[in-house]
Amino acid sequence: MAHNLALTDLPRRARSAFTLSAPSWATAWRSRSRETRARTGPTIAILGNCQARGIAQAMRLLAPSSPVRYMPMGSLRRDHRDIAGLARTLKAHDLAFTQAFPTGLLPGGDSRAVQALAPAVRPVPSIVFSAFHPDMVYAGASSDLAALKLAPSPLGQYHSAIALTAHRLGLDLRRTAALFREDVFARLGYLDHWEPAVRELSAAAAQGGFDLDRELTRWARRGAFMHVMNHPKAFVLGDIARRLLREAGLDPAPVEIEDYLGDELVQDVVWPIYPPVAAQFGLTGSYLFKTRARGEAFPILYDLPGFLAASFALYDATSAPLLRCARVEAWLATPDTVGLFRGA
Repeated sequence: MAHNLALTDLPRRARSAFTLSAPSWATAWRSRSRETRARTGPTIAILGNCQARGIAQAMRLLAPSSPVRYMPMGSLRRDHRDIAGLARTLKAHDLAFTQAFPTGLLPGGDSRAVQALAPAVRPVPSIVFSAFHPDMVYAGASSDLAALKLAPSPLGQYHSAIALTAHRLGLDLRRTAALFREDVFARLGYLDHWEPAVRELSAAAAQGGFDLDRELTRWARRGAFMHVMNHPKAFVLGDIARRLLREAGLDPAPVEIEDYLGDELVQDVVWPIYPPVAAQFGLTGSYLFKTRARGEAFPILYDLPGFLAASFALYDATSAPLLRCARVEAWLATPDTVGLFRGA
């Protein structure tokens, strides 16, 4: 039998003690709540892509007394006009951080030009790690991702290199699906991709003055730490936010980001870790592809045949120059790799 204890069930003396203590407790809590909402600490600005947005959210939690402004990279020209204007905006904050961005997004230069005008601006690493998703590629008419001339896929702008190569070779859906197996992955280097991915990320981070060797070791202990090759999980962004704050002289709150904020990027695309790849890391793999969630609607989920069919339908309607990809071009120029595909 369930027992529900009401205030009237308590002895009169206990009831009196409870009601006397409640108002002072509530008043004290309301006072603390107002103090928490008043962000009077150092002002913080962070510029970048969706990773920077997640870092900004983490900073709001880890540094509750500081106002944190997220500045999206996609609206640089609209909000700041040129590099000098962006530098002035960043210098108006006590602490400012920026991810690297190329020339062309804003008149006057790139992120290095901003740091030349505002030397106190600190770099933020961009996490790109493909070991869990070695089949993911971009395709487009331009190798300059800033130009955004990228081919569409069922998952935004992420493509399967195997699917794209198979389509370029004229393979049908059945033969393409048959390529998604362990021996093919081994021939393509998908099962030996951990060390190259680590070297690539470590080198990029070190070039920006942000060594990630210790963090990589910690993240790897938690299993798969990426949703796609450029969308880290929340604990990764939390670690970066915590380190940025600490190195700037602040004392981050001792809390776990995912316990309070969840994982925003899981609402975006999730690319599966293919079972033979997952087995290398002791993980559970699948061929379930998830699209970005739209509002309250449940995201579209594709199994492998469905994803390939949707990809081929888009490729059939896309101009050939837009379907170019450096890896695919290299494979098509290698007779052994073409033979692997045609022999499936």
